[in-house]
Amino acid sequence: MKSLVASQGEDFLAIREAFRVGDASRVAFYTKRLQNHVLAPYAEYYQLRLYLVTADIGTIRAFLARHDGSLVADKMRGDWLRILGKKQQWALFTEEYSKLGNKDEDLVCYSLQQRLAARDRAASDEARSLWFAGRDMPDSCAPVFNILIAAGQISTEDLWVRIRLALEAGNTGVAKYTSRYLPTNQTLNEQKLKEAAKDPQRYLEKHPNDFRSRGNREIALFALSQLLRSGINQAYVRWHKIRSQFSESDQSYFMISLAYRAALKQDPRAFDWFLQAANSKQAYPLTEAKLTWKTRIMLREGKWDLVLQCIDSMPAAMQQTDVWRYWKARALKTKGELAEANEILAPLSHEHSYYGQLAKEELGAMLSAPATNYQSSMQEIITMQQVPGIQRALALYRLNLRVEANREWVWTIRNFNDVQLLAAAEVAYRHGLYDRAINTAIQTVSQHNFNLRYLAPYRDQMREALRYHELDEAFVYGLIRQESRFIADIKSSAGAMGLMQLMPATAKWVAGKLGMQNFHNHLVADINTNLRLGTYYLKHVLNIFDNQPLLAAAAYNAGPGRAKQWRDDIRPLEGAIYAETIPFNETRDYVKVVLNNSMYYASNFGQQHIPPLKQRLGIVSPKQ
Repeated sequence: MKSLVASQGEDFLAIREAFRVGDASRVAFYTKRLQNHVLAPYAEYYQLRLYLVTADIGTIRAFLARHDGSLVADKMRGDWLRILGKKQQWALFTEEYSKLGNKDEDLVCYSLQQRLAARDRAASDEARSLWFAGRDMPDSCAPVFNILIAAGQISTEDLWVRIRLALEAGNTGVAKYTSRYLPTNQTLNEQKLKEAAKDPQRYLEKHPNDFRSRGNREIALFALSQLLRSGINQAYVRWHKIRSQFSESDQSYFMISLAYRAALKQDPRAFDWFLQAANSKQAYPLTEAKLTWKTRIMLREGKWDLVLQCIDSMPAAMQQTDVWRYWKARALKTKGELAEANEILAPLSHEHSYYGQLAKEELGAMLSAPATNYQSSMQEIITMQQVPGIQRALALYRLNLRVEANREWVWTIRNFNDVQLLAAAEVAYRHGLYDRAINTAIQTVSQHNFNLRYLAPYRDQMREALRYHELDEAFVYGLIRQESRFIADIKSSAGAMGLMQLMPATAKWVAGKLGMQNFHNHLVADINTNLRLGTYYLKHVLNIFDNQPLLAAAAYNAGPGRAKQWRDDIRPLEGAIYAETIPFNETRDYVKVVLNNSMYYASNFGQQHIPPLKQRLGIVSPKQ
């Protein structure tokens, strides 16, 4: 006989399916059955959402009041606001929008429509900031942009900037849509744009001198940028044949694109190409992404004066990120400006992060986790378990609805203080939700628990593998924490599985090396099997790279071939600079976090003589 909990769990899964297919009668049936369940607010949401367009205001507001402050109430309010925005019921929209928590771009644009209609001067500037994006925007943004264009607040040059951004991102649809706002004699030729996207080399060969109109020049630059993705030399040769047909600004723009693509491929010519683009009389402005890579190339080349110039030219918000505060301090130190450098390093050193730890070491200090961890009392834990949002999240986790559960959890803890966060992290830990425990504990500001931030489950299962391969426990845990947050059955979109996120081909190869009989890929989800396979592979990449944890981490994430390729051709690189100039965003962030994690795990495990982070990063030898 099924338990009540199991039965109601099945009822909840059934109502979700009924809602998905729009079966109102089944939704109503299950709503009654779930009225006393912890997930009843979701059932009520499903029922009301099906007829929200025709529901009266009183019914909607009664639902919002009944579930005030909850995620389902905010979701319902957002759904209602979309309806109000489409109907342009601005008075009611304005009243409800001010109460909304999750404001996506769709709703932001409805709000901008209302504010522009009300002659809100600040709305124009906010709307312009949305214009300069190369991605598709919600339909609700089109009327906003139409208003700005009609009022002359988006110029013809602004149109071309967005077209360029769209083409850089490969979004030809956005470019074509934006082109329709141009004067008739300047619009992009859609057939030529299609040809350039399909086969850029053939397009450039077919149209070697077709540069009279700006539209054709932009399509040629787009074809060249597409060509850069597959072969820098091919695009560079083609460019020299046609560059005289372009203005100095366009030439600077192409050289920036060339340098950027070269930087991503670790091509040493990127340095000179960035300088050529900057030295133009009409130097084209760099996007944040390209300015970031220009700075990284200056770092890689050891040009500290230019590093400093690049950082000083960044937008203020960008300069205040921990990465560029740290590297600015390093650049200042090379110039002997120690006082200015230390003014940056001192506050940064108090942050519990990769750059915070590096800043500590620049100041001559070592790892400084709190001497004592804040331990939640039993009453704090009991109180937290009774919070409705926490209860709903736990119920969703039990039903294996992890995405919905994560949303509920994140919403519920969004305004928690440190004590509440640590109590919530403890609740998550006790329910085996290790990822939630870690992600909640790391949000504290002044009260911390580093045992929760750096959880170490499965130590009994881990010991044999560690001993067999002579692996550093802190390094392995630092890697697993980043790979899976200790979710044993997790599977990535790419197909990596388990605690150590093994790809099927890697798992099969390791299983063969270990002589595992009758190996099947589903076994990778088993904790013991995953640890056995994963630690073998980690030891394998450590051996390849002479036990350098930085290179091993890079290889574990992106493959040994790439980790080797990212070294300098002829010079040794400081490990921190090698890490900073890894072309893959995921791998670059990954290696930093893994090595920083290993510092804290070493401290938590009571290891003696913990090597500094700079030592762990080491010096990366050249390819030769």
